[in-house]
Amino acid sequence: MAKWDNMLAMLWMLRSGKKLTAAQIADSLEISVRTVYRYIDALGASGVPVVAESGHDGGVYILDSFSETPLFFNALELKALVDAYKFAVGAGYPYAKELESALKKVENGLHEEQRHDLSLLTSGLDVIAPSRPPSVVPLLRELELAVKAGQTVHLTYRKENAAHDEEREVDPYGLAYDRSEWYVVAFCHQSRAMRTFRVDRIAALKLTDACFERPEQFSVSVYFRSQAEEEREEDGPLAVIRIEGEPDTLNKLCSNWHLRHYLTERTDREARFLLDVPSMNKYLPKYLLSFGTSIRILEPVELKEQIQELACAVTRHYMDDAD
Repeated sequence: MAKWDNMLAMLWMLRSGKKLTAAQIADSLEISVRTVYRYIDALGASGVPVVAESGHDGGVYILDSFSETPLFFNALELKALVDAYKFAVGAGYPYAKELESALKKVENGLHEEQRHDLSLLTSGLDVIAPSRPPSVVPLLRELELAVKAGQTVHLTYRKENAAHDEEREVDPYGLAYDRSEWYVVAFCHQSRAMRTFRVDRIAALKLTDACFERPEQFSVSVYFRSQAEEEREEDGPLAVIRIEGEPDTLNKLCSNWHLRHYLTERTDREARFLLDVPSMNKYLPKYLLSFGTSIRILEPVELKEQIQELACAVTRHYMDDAD
């Protein structure tokens, strides 16, 4: 067993209420008596009232006043908690302050050397947060409460490039964080259909007295995938699309709102997609041409030829302008 597993095992042995000798503990855990005494010191430093009595009737036991089992984290587990907090702050997680408070409670239980080591381990990672209006966090909290309570909300919402706000009543089904933005998926009373709203575009939100029942099996991630499926031109036939490029370029390509749902395989230099041929013919030639020479289409030949024809047409267009 690892050190922390052994220490917890020893703690549970002692919580049975029996007085055990160091030799008995060592034999049970298959460790040395010296290691047992090191664990006793470590448990004591963690706030566990461990008593080690010497002599004929001596032994190791825990005082009856002890009722809670302390949490033990190794260095990498502590690092993961701190890094997760950084990502949560970067994403605009609505309970980042509560997460910070919980993390401080964990850190307060560490001794000075552990805190120093943790600082060194976590100093090499930062998350650059995108700029967001301060109103997003309270909006996220209210929306999450509305989802939990099954409560209809009234939104004042502004679409991108719209001149005026719209008033909507919606039943929020769930929240999603995607491409550095927060979204609420909701049933819109006005359109009588499911819709997705960007939270930073909500100008005002008001809870109503109306209630709703969310479908028991509803999943935001499944909904997002189904939306991508609906954008397909028609079912089959399917084409395997292989695209070669630099890692950064492929990252951008694979994060495309439409294409990312059809990614089947990815390496540092190549991405493979499975997409129906009508959608491929309609959407991909112009989009992939915008990447210029930073990517190369390996398959299918049909897609390569369409991009060639499109590039030639663009060239002829500007050659005619020159004449």
